[in-house]
Amino acid sequence: MPKITFIDHTDASCTIEAEVGKSLMQNAIDNGVAGIDADCGGACACGTCHVFVEPEWLQACGEAGAMEEAMLGMRPDRTGMSRLSCQIQVSDAHDGMVLRLPEFQM
Repeated sequence: MPKITFIDHTDASCTIEAEVGKSLMQNAIDNGVAGIDADCGGACACGTCHVFVEPEWLQACGEAGAMEEAMLGMRPDRTGMSRLSCQIQVSDAHDGMVLRLPEFQM
C-alpha cells in the first residue's frame, strides 16, 4: 500500500497507507484526514477535497480533466499545484507522495 502524506497549513502532517484503485479523497476520508471535506462525495462538484500536489508528484497524478478544471477555477487559492483529490486514483506510483491542504478547508 502506498504511503501518502497530507500536510495542513500549520505544517502538521498525517501519513496514511492508501488503497490502490481508490481516489486520494476516499483514502483520506477512510483514514480520517482532517481538511478533506468531500461535500459532494467525490462527484467533482464542490472543490472541498482541494489539495496542493508537491511539484515532484504532479506528473504521477496526471492531467486535470475539464470538469476538474472548472471546479478548480472557482477556488480563490488555486495554484499550479492544485488538484481535486477525488479525481486522482491512487496507484503504486504514488508511494511517498506529499500533498498540502489549503488553510480554509481546516
